[in-house]
Amino acid sequence: MSQAPYPILLTPGPLTTSDRTRQAMLRDWGSWDADFNQITGRIRKRVLEIVHGTGTHECVPLQGSGTFSVEAAIGTIVPRNGHVLVPSNGAYCQRLAKICKVLGRKLTTIDYTEEKQVSPADVDRALAADPGITHVAVVHCETGAGVLNPLHEIAMVVAKHGRGLIIDAMSSFGALEIDARKTPFDAVVAASGKCLEGVPGMGFVVVRRSTLEKCEGNCHSLSMDLYDQWVYMEKTTQWRFTPPTHVVAALDAAIAQYIEEGGLQARGGRYARNCKALVDGMAALGFRSFLDPAIQAPIIVTFHAPDDANYDFKTFYQEVRKRGYILYPGKLTQVETFRVGCIGHFGEAGIPGAVAAIADTLKAMGVRQVAAPVAA
Repeated sequence: MSQAPYPILLTPGPLTTSDRTRQAMLRDWGSWDADFNQITGRIRKRVLEIVHGTGTHECVPLQGSGTFSVEAAIGTIVPRNGHVLVPSNGAYCQRLAKICKVLGRKLTTIDYTEEKQVSPADVDRALAADPGITHVAVVHCETGAGVLNPLHEIAMVVAKHGRGLIIDAMSSFGALEIDARKTPFDAVVAASGKCLEGVPGMGFVVVRRSTLEKCEGNCHSLSMDLYDQWVYMEKTTQWRFTPPTHVVAALDAAIAQYIEEGGLQARGGRYARNCKALVDGMAALGFRSFLDPAIQAPIIVTFHAPDDANYDFKTFYQEVRKRGYILYPGKLTQVETFRVGCIGHFGEAGIPGAVAAIADTLKAMGVRQVAAPVAA
């Protein structure tokens, strides 16, 4: 297999995209033009179909990174006197909590170490103990370590207590099932540059229509007001402010390829195969995964760094990059790790190629001891 002219991104987004997706950005669009507005409408329709939310939910796109849309969802859906519970087991849960603090929404957290799943029973107890909590905000796939949280079980607990649920599905949407017919939620937040394999620059929020209709005046921000964005789009088919036209066109092309591939089952299946090939290949080199396989999401895998004096992440990163692959630094606080993503458009040979590049890099660096010796 010949090496790509630029490195393959083994990160949780931005990720490697197809030629067809990049080609979609090679023309310019008028943001008021009917053809462009049809693209926006098509994306909104297809996003709803992915979560089986047609007729019950609305898709509201928004400019900016995925975090912009997460902040918009919390700011729009949670009233200013609302109270948010955030079960926290990683960096992106912590970001959710920080958003609540910055927006002045009352916050309660349930804190876990980075290798633990969120427990639905803990959420149940917290909601039973505090009837003042109005919403729960949860990260589906916590890419800080790669933990897959038990979303459906959490959603059923939240629904039992009659509270609202906001789901950060940034790194899972389109690859891991979220079915609005079975899993009750007020909002699911995702973005263009993740599992749908578009390019970064816009997010979108799937909101229950009956919830969105009650959100007028909640938002702290003009540009992040999902209610206003929705009302304006419904009235005019246009975005309120200048849209990221090339990003929108790329996402439209990416979703068309997603559908052609076979949708969620095919995309999720490809990523699961990538994940297995990665874990197996790295294990053959002596690397240990940080997480219990039972809670590992097939999106990004955290590995313990080599236990060798010759190992240095910056050198390791640059050497692997020279061999055609870009990895991700670890995001854990207690142990030294690095992360390798399983998502993106790079074909079935991409992961074995990355493992081979890592093996060659270790040899070049003189790293002999990958894992610490097991105590007798």
